[in-house]
Amino acid sequence: MISATRRWLRRNRSGIAIGAGVVGATYLAGQYVLGKINEARERMQMDRIAKENIRRRFEQNQTDCTITVLALLPTLTENVMEELPVEQLTHELQQKKAERLARASGEGKSEASSMQDGDSVSMSSFQTGSFVHAIQYPIEGSQGGARRTKAQLWNELKVTSITRAFTLIYCLSLLTVLTRIQLNLLGRLNYLSSVISLARPPPPGRANSISLEDHDDGSVNTSFGNDFETNRRYLTFSWYLLHKGYAQIMAKVRAAVEEVFGSISPNEGITATRLSDLVLAVRRRVEGGSEQERYATRWLQYMLPPRDEEEAVLIESGVITPTLSSPPDPTSDGENPSTQSTSARIDTSTGPLRRLLDETADLIDSPTFTRIHSLLLGSMFSHLIDSKVIQQLFPQPVPMRSHSPSSSISSAPHPRIVELDSAVTVVPGEPRVKLANILAVITRQAHAIGNGNSPPNEYLSTAEAEVKELEAFAAVIYTSNVEQSVEESRHSPAADSGLKGAEGVAVSDVGTEPAEEMVESKLESAWTKVTGSSIASR
Repeated sequence: MISATRRWLRRNRSGIAIGAGVVGATYLAGQYVLGKINEARERMQMDRIAKENIRRRFEQNQTDCTITVLALLPTLTENVMEELPVEQLTHELQQKKAERLARASGEGKSEASSMQDGDSVSMSSFQTGSFVHAIQYPIEGSQGGARRTKAQLWNELKVTSITRAFTLIYCLSLLTVLTRIQLNLLGRLNYLSSVISLARPPPPGRANSISLEDHDDGSVNTSFGNDFETNRRYLTFSWYLLHKGYAQIMAKVRAAVEEVFGSISPNEGITATRLSDLVLAVRRRVEGGSEQERYATRWLQYMLPPRDEEEAVLIESGVITPTLSSPPDPTSDGENPSTQSTSARIDTSTGPLRRLLDETADLIDSPTFTRIHSLLLGSMFSHLIDSKVIQQLFPQPVPMRSHSPSSSISSAPHPRIVELDSAVTVVPGEPRVKLANILAVITRQAHAIGNGNSPPNEYLSTAEAEVKELEAFAAVIYTSNVEQSVEESRHSPAADSGLKGAEGVAVSDVGTEPAEEMVESKLESAWTKVTGSSIASR
């Protein structure tokens, strides 16, 4: 038996060897293919998780922008409210009304009643709608000076209330875009470091594991890069808009409001269509009457200080405390502090802070900034006029015949008869509301526009939800100069220790495709560039 088996094996040894080789090769090939499939599956899973992590970082950065705007908004609102005290004017008008009623009380109830009909409704609207008690404000001229007449007070109240609400809208829009630019420029370095860490191959002992590096612990060294002091000084430049830039915007808005609304009496009835036209007229004078004028309007002067004032802004904001070269003279009256020179000066002409400021200025002067700013303003003004004033004060006219033209409803100043297809249709005139009542709603809404203490701010939330281009603009900034930064980080290990300003962020393509698709494509493109560069460098 054994010998027969040996003879059989000897005769078929070639076939057996070939079969064993085929089986072995098939097994090895199968194991190789299975290994490649598992490796590809793990790589795809790692890429998917890494992309989700990067997307989460981007979304968290945009949420931080909104929170930052709400944190800065109370300071801006307080400054504007102090410059434009509508409540003080309201209180003066209330005092004049009380004096008139007191004088009329001795002349009979009929005369007192007729005097009360003039502005009781509008004044009560101002009183109940104000979030600040008017009694807190002193009355101008009550200490012996010349007091203003009722007409002067009403004219001042008209201009001041409209100017205050419009100024807050302009400043809120500028602050929103400026904060997006600042935090996304700073978040770009942190984003890049996270992408590089996720794109690196795992250590040899952990080849089959998925490891994500987390920089979200809030530490100083990983938050927005490593140069914390530069970041802090850079973010401080929003102080200029909150304390100085707003005053320039307010002066420009007030001049436009006086020109448009100056000749309108507070008792004059205004239709919704005319109100919208008046608001558009103010916007044209502030932003520009045509598309070319809007793009020619530069907002940089309101948002960032001139170069010769940058150090003063850092000192006034409290970020830099200058040390005096010599102790102050106790005998001096302290009226000339400029004679005491500082021993340490902050040079903003070079370095990473200069690159960040220059890049920010370039973004603010870009046409894309103007476009996004106009979209934000359109959303906020529409929310104020259409959603608040018109819906609250203007009843919608109901035509008596359903087939009456809608255009005739909106354009008819008075009830009239329209003949159409031998049918007689009565079209009511467009309703009118006194300007004084409109001012009362605008005064109340000014507090809502500047609301940063009780989030959410409905104007900011509405604008961010409607203007998707804002997120696309942030994505372009957030993922800019990826290839250049990867090359620098690969050739210079110390490249991550400082902030590198981009050589120019291409934001002109914002709006060429849907915002959601653009955000995804930018994040995907940045990930592809980093992973491709990482593979090429190995």
